[in-house]
Amino acid sequence: MDAVKEFQHLKIDLNDIRLATANFHVWKVIGEGGFGKVYKALLSYSEGRSQVACKRLDPDRTYGQGDAEFWKEILLLSRYKHKNLISLLGFCSEEGERILVYELASHGSLDKHLSSSTLSWKQRFNICLTAAKGLCYLHDPNGTQQRVIHRDIKSNNILLFEELSTSLHESWHAKIGDLGLSKLGPANQSHSFAPTNAVGTDGYIDPTFENTATLTKESDVYSFGVVLFEVFCGKLCGDYSSGRFENLVPKWKLSCKEEKSDDIIFRELKYDIDPSSMKTFLDIAYRCLEESRENRPKMSEVVEELDIALRLQEIYDEGEPPIDYEEISKTATPCLVYKSEEELKMLLSKGVFLNSGKTWLLLNADGEHCEMISSQGCLIPIEYLSSVYGKKSRFAVDYRYGAYFCDESKMHVRAQFLSPHIPYTINLVFDFYDTTLDNLGINYKLAGEKKSFTSYLVDEGEDGWLISELFQFTSHRRQLDLEITFECKNAIVVDAIEFRPLERVEHQMLENEEVDMPETYWEQKLPSDYEDIIKWSKYNVQQATKKELYSILCQGFLINNGEECFSLAKNGKKCHMLPASMALQEYEWRWRFSPDDSRFGEVAFDSHVSKFWVSCKSKILSPQTAYGCYLVYKLQENHSGFERPLKVTDVVNSVHGTRPWYIFLLTPQTPNIRRKVNQNTHNPLNRPRRKGRPQQRNNGWMEVQIWEFQTGATTESISKDLLLTYSEKKLLKGLILDGIELKPI
Repeated sequence: MDAVKEFQHLKIDLNDIRLATANFHVWKVIGEGGFGKVYKALLSYSEGRSQVACKRLDPDRTYGQGDAEFWKEILLLSRYKHKNLISLLGFCSEEGERILVYELASHGSLDKHLSSSTLSWKQRFNICLTAAKGLCYLHDPNGTQQRVIHRDIKSNNILLFEELSTSLHESWHAKIGDLGLSKLGPANQSHSFAPTNAVGTDGYIDPTFENTATLTKESDVYSFGVVLFEVFCGKLCGDYSSGRFENLVPKWKLSCKEEKSDDIIFRELKYDIDPSSMKTFLDIAYRCLEESRENRPKMSEVVEELDIALRLQEIYDEGEPPIDYEEISKTATPCLVYKSEEELKMLLSKGVFLNSGKTWLLLNADGEHCEMISSQGCLIPIEYLSSVYGKKSRFAVDYRYGAYFCDESKMHVRAQFLSPHIPYTINLVFDFYDTTLDNLGINYKLAGEKKSFTSYLVDEGEDGWLISELFQFTSHRRQLDLEITFECKNAIVVDAIEFRPLERVEHQMLENEEVDMPETYWEQKLPSDYEDIIKWSKYNVQQATKKELYSILCQGFLINNGEECFSLAKNGKKCHMLPASMALQEYEWRWRFSPDDSRFGEVAFDSHVSKFWVSCKSKILSPQTAYGCYLVYKLQENHSGFERPLKVTDVVNSVHGTRPWYIFLLTPQTPNIRRKVNQNTHNPLNRPRRKGRPQQRNNGWMEVQIWEFQTGATTESISKDLLLTYSEKKLLKGLILDGIELKPI
């Protein structure tokens, strides 16, 4: 085939793709559509090796993209190159398989982030601007090539990337993807018409298509206008809640025409947008949706207007002058002694007391301010507690008073030194007055709001005080005034209210160390007793290379007649998974056969009690290794709640003073503060991993760490029985257990 010859340099061997995707294992799936599935893989190609996205067309290809679209996308992405178009790294056309290999979008597609409150207007406008540049290039590639009509512009086909050297969303930029449905047109025509069958996606399709049966560059402009409104409204253009598709675009257009943008704006960011920037953005978005194609702007105009909107928002965001640390230092207690600005910042990085010792300020490694306000500075009324309590406060200048006592009271909190435009958590730093009490939760309410909240999210700080996350918000300015009412069932000792910058999850560098490594390299990654381990498996590995053996061990396999599972972590440490039938007391649970869902074939569900025992046992772990014991589970839609945590008790050691600890089966939700906006809860995309919090596994199951331990100098038997108790004393309805896994932390 001529097409194959022309693009021979992009061809990737099918066996390499199968190995990189674990033979298209479900764990590797990162997306799915009418064309088929998309898999994440670490793969070598003509220009190097990196994490990639492999789009595998459905084998029968009776719907969605077919062979024609497959070769068309290869043609377009090979000839039309732009920094805001997705890059094609290779393809495979063997044994009936049609696979396209792209650069991996580090943050997925835009539709997944529309409702993210951590994505600011500046970041949203930059994403729209860079996507517009990519589409502008397709429409007018400098007159040297044919114009391209995309025909399926939507937020799902706008992919998000960032620079490796940055974090959060500051450098997020967009690339246009999925050109398989595109049409070519002459470069010298002002309008490119493409008679076509129905293509595109409901809600995004040019409404004039019904009468003309043609799509044009202006049809792409209309679709892009829909995307702009989605970004502004924080939701997709279609609503399926009524059981049928409801197109929201007419409502959005009407609200914009009547100058009622307040009715549709994404409320989580309502007060963060610059009015002039919003007007510029909405004006161009509305023009894109004009009924007449002739009245719609060219993409070059869209780029110009979005660039203006972005610049206006940047000016608005940078309105507050830099903080004067020397001025702040004048209120420090005790007085600060320094010779240079660098020495002053060094002192601030260790933390200083301000406002007569009632405020503690720290400058973190990212240059962001962490501010703590003592209970003496915000509690109403103040009830002093003698230092007999025994836990020392960092604010205790007069050591007769170690902290302050709170039963039912209010806090008037006034932060003064926040870093603008930074996501923060507001934390209560406290302890239970009666330390024998279980974690019963803290009830609280923000002044002016009817809804109250209960926090069960409690961590222990390095100084021994407990920390409970109350709210999250993005700072607008340095100052913030809040009044919080606490209604605690049990007495608590309050030390402070803390404003802490939201912990970041840094971008991970791509793995590139394992390119064409020799057999000796792979042998070093294998455990010393790998030959004995392989004998446990059903695999015939007589001719396997060390690299193939390592891949098999990492994927894992059943041992002991299929009753247990062994695998290898990336650091070469051993992992051991026990099925629910071995880890639980069987009489407490109902059981069902589930071979498609569980590698063990049987799962436990719907316990008849509110607590259950978990037995953690193994004799095949790596020595001198920190391990975690993870509960592997799912929750049915009709589960019994689980907003409260489960208490974990080491019954054997509890008599020696070991306190219980707590785990969550549902990710804890934290209220998000916006100025005079309705309360709602959210989970930030960059919430870090923490002990006791659930995480999604690649195979669709959830996991949560319920215990951690250290193995000895030699491989030894590990045995621990834990009691998990649900706080509500309800039956554990809707909980499905696959088993427990012991793996390195």
